[in-house]
Amino acid sequence: MSQLKTIQDEHLAIWLPRLAANKGPRFLQIADALQAALADGSLAPGDRLPPQRQLAAQLGVDLTTITRAYDEARRRNLLEGRGARGTYVAAPKVALNAILDLSMNTPPPPAGVDFDDMLKQGLSQVLMRADSELLMTYHPGGGSDSDRMAGAQWLAPMFGQLDARQLLVCPGAQAAIAALILALTKPGDAILAEPMSYPGLLAAANQFGRRLIAVEADQHGMLPAMLEQACRQHQPALVYLNPTLQNPTAITMPQRRRKELAGIAQRCKVRIIEDDPYWLLADAPPPPLAAFAPEQVIYISTLSKCLTPGLRVAFVLLRDPLERERFLAALRSFALMVAPLTAALATQWILDGSADRLMAGIRNEARLRHRMARDILAGRYGGSGDGLHVWLELPAYWNCAQLAHAAASCGIAVTPAQAFATGSVSVNAIRISLGSIKDRGHLQAGLQRLSQLLARQPELHDAAVV
Repeated sequence: MSQLKTIQDEHLAIWLPRLAANKGPRFLQIADALQAALADGSLAPGDRLPPQRQLAAQLGVDLTTITRAYDEARRRNLLEGRGARGTYVAAPKVALNAILDLSMNTPPPPAGVDFDDMLKQGLSQVLMRADSELLMTYHPGGGSDSDRMAGAQWLAPMFGQLDARQLLVCPGAQAAIAALILALTKPGDAILAEPMSYPGLLAAANQFGRRLIAVEADQHGMLPAMLEQACRQHQPALVYLNPTLQNPTAITMPQRRRKELAGIAQRCKVRIIEDDPYWLLADAPPPPLAAFAPEQVIYISTLSKCLTPGLRVAFVLLRDPLERERFLAALRSFALMVAPLTAALATQWILDGSADRLMAGIRNEARLRHRMARDILAGRYGGSGDGLHVWLELPAYWNCAQLAHAAASCGIAVTPAQAFATGSVSVNAIRISLGSIKDRGHLQAGLQRLSQLLARQPELHDAAVV
């Protein structure tokens, strides 16, 4: 029996982690060590792991830490329980027809952040401090006073101190854009945007019968002279801009260009919707346009790209009180309010610092993924090193629809340029989203497969687009 224990201890020492105070939660360090041991062959499928109490004693941690580590490893499909026989390293699961989704802009899961624990603790704090009946009933549109105060704190890096009364809380940026179109335009009005723009804007404008007109842009964003000309020609009701890590081109508009566009909007008396979901993910971005023309620019900041889409919370900075009322009336026509529970959770996370910690982890993970994309895609990489996506201009022998179809045949989803086009498609490119694949290794495999596809000429079957 002692000989068997010695063999177990020797086998355990091969992958036993060194736990460090500054390397994140200990249970995650243990789960990561198990995953690394599987990757390098120190552990193999079918290996029996030591009992939890034994491992806890050897590592000098409590039993709960080991239980959470094993649970996390099971969640990753690394371990399997076999009843009284113990816990074993699981055989790899084969995913049939798995699609590597590079088409959806969502934040990547940050390493070293226990999101499940953050969610549980945040909800626990909300339920402990709030009346549960109030969380499950109707609320006035625009958010509670505490939600607006949290919004002012969230926007402080962009604007400094804000009057929380000028902020509105709504269920996501898409709802905010739709409500602004309904409130500030009428059927047939023109809305100006860059040639490549957010698909949600295209959908809303089309649904509401507004004319979307493309204004020429360069490597710094919308051209001021072209905006002024389009304002004179079309008398637009709104201009839509996404100036930081623009979706899809990943361009960050420089400060001088922002000032010029804000000045033109003031002279031409046209309102700008500044949709700015990625500002907090960017490396030292310029101030928003709303900082240069506060009465002319309506600013939207969503938590979907910096934290998680599941919150469905966005903040709208709208300084005119009459326009705030019109906005809320329009919003109520299709979305009465933001869900009180998720709004309260967002407020809790912002006020207790959890949102900043989560966002810092997402920012770091996004930058790691951009470095990976830059290495794999080499000269084709079209990103800034920040944010959630890469804009990839294609070689002449591929067109974007053709490549998207060929990639789908290889199990990879990407988004072609026509999904973003406000007019005729003049750009031969695809958007690659780096956050939607949870596992970094799977992302690497998808990028490598895409790079190999780009390197070859399309075959005859690639040309069939359905």
